[in-house]
Amino acid sequence: MRWWLAAAATTVPTQSTQQALGYPSLFLLVLIGALVPVVPTGALVSSAAVVAFHQAAPFSMAMVFLTASLAAFCGDAALYWLGRRGMRSRNGSRWLEAIRSRAPEERLAQAQEKLADHGTTVLVLSRLVPAGRIPVMLACLLADWPLRRFVRGNLPACLAWALAYALIGILGGSLFPEPWQGVVAAVALTVLISAAPSLWRRLRGTRAA
Repeated sequence: MRWWLAAAATTVPTQSTQQALGYPSLFLLVLIGALVPVVPTGALVSSAAVVAFHQAAPFSMAMVFLTASLAAFCGDAALYWLGRRGMRSRNGSRWLEAIRSRAPEERLAQAQEKLADHGTTVLVLSRLVPAGRIPVMLACLLADWPLRRFVRGNLPACLAWALAYALIGILGGSLFPEPWQGVVAAVALTVLISAAPSLWRRLRGTRAA
């Protein structure tokens, strides 16, 4: 956890430092997080939004939103393209296997059913629901969606995702006088949101048992 907090802190010192280093760092980390879904990208976006809020700079907040949206969109498009290459290859690919390994059969079946019923609308929701992006992406791959159709539906999904986590950061920044306090609050809230579905499933399983 410490390493990505340190990465988020690159946006903290001054506005000029943020502009020179913060935006490229945010773009790179969100891009990597889209390709390798272990980086807490939502927490990074919220942390950057906290800093922008305390700078009282609408331009900075807009740049956080645009940078996160673009990075998420590029990362998703690249991962989907790599997944399609794996689907067409006889031996598959490590990227396709990585997608499959993060899409449990039950979640995949639900994603396929919802995708068949609602189409691209499911892409928007998948970006907002914790752990929902990868099963829906795999469902799109199995349905043989062309890249153009996927990116057309994924664009509003990335915009909605970046806006949601930026608003979490703004909320955290508005509650505390110091930026670091807002960052801690925003990170705690994003971690709670991410863990909520897993905790709910465990609770339901315990009650059923």
